[in-house]
Amino acid sequence: MAYETIKYDIDEQILTITLNRPDKLNAFNGTMQAELIAAFDAADKDDNVRAIIVTGAGRGFCAGADLSSGADTFDRDARRGPVRRLPDGKVDYSDPQVRDGGGQVTLRIFKCLKPVIAAINGPAVGIGATMLLPMDIRIASDNARIGFVFSQRGIVPEAASSWFLPRLVGIQQALEWCFSGRVFPAQEALAGRLVSKVVAPDDLLPTARALAKEFMAKTAPVSVALIRQMMWRMLGADDPMEAHKVDSRGIYARGRSEDVKEGVVSFLEKRPAQFKNKVSTDMPDYFPWWDEREYK
Repeated sequence: MAYETIKYDIDEQILTITLNRPDKLNAFNGTMQAELIAAFDAADKDDNVRAIIVTGAGRGFCAGADLSSGADTFDRDARRGPVRRLPDGKVDYSDPQVRDGGGQVTLRIFKCLKPVIAAINGPAVGIGATMLLPMDIRIASDNARIGFVFSQRGIVPEAASSWFLPRLVGIQQALEWCFSGRVFPAQEALAGRLVSKVVAPDDLLPTARALAKEFMAKTAPVSVALIRQMMWRMLGADDPMEAHKVDSRGIYARGRSEDVKEGVVSFLEKRPAQFKNKVSTDMPDYFPWWDEREYK
């Protein structure tokens, strides 16, 4: 697929998705929304992709929504035409036209079956900040600046960030950043546990790639895919019994797999494991175990 607003590059089984509108600080628009979703769809289907890095071209990661439409930037009726109305004249909020575009991207990243690492090379504001939240590891350059600026634009946080952000950094820190809407430096993001480390600009991508290679080196792809979904989805569970249920399914199903036999035998024989199960074809029969929750 040819992309207009992103780059899609695979090297050593690591996919690097680069937001690629550098003249506009990689501002997010409808085309970028569609292309990011398509990129994650393609990555999940490609067994040659073992890990994903997301970064930005030029000096920014993503400056947020493209504001070139001015005052109408966030007015869906003005930009797309009126949404459906109910008989009483109220908005029909089930109309897909109401859906937040950033949220469609973050929900797709949330469902991804490969580890996702954010390499935040510069300013990440608005959707540029909220799209980071469903990524698994966030590494920032010294040049990074992050802002959940919605209160300063008269709007509210989007991209399902009211679910993700408090779970990552705690409710107090999430509210401080969102109430103020201020843009803060990478070291504050580190102190607030939004990012795992801050590195020099030249070290950003090498650090991300080294981490991706560590995730890939000795691991079974199907196990990594299951671990990612187990950990994220248990953040919303109301009792540890929910984790026990899915753990039990995983231990049973994977325990009978060729991967597990290879993992044990290779350990006993003191040799590298050769895992052959594929994410595209060999996910266990209980997957996905959660209810499908489509927008209705």
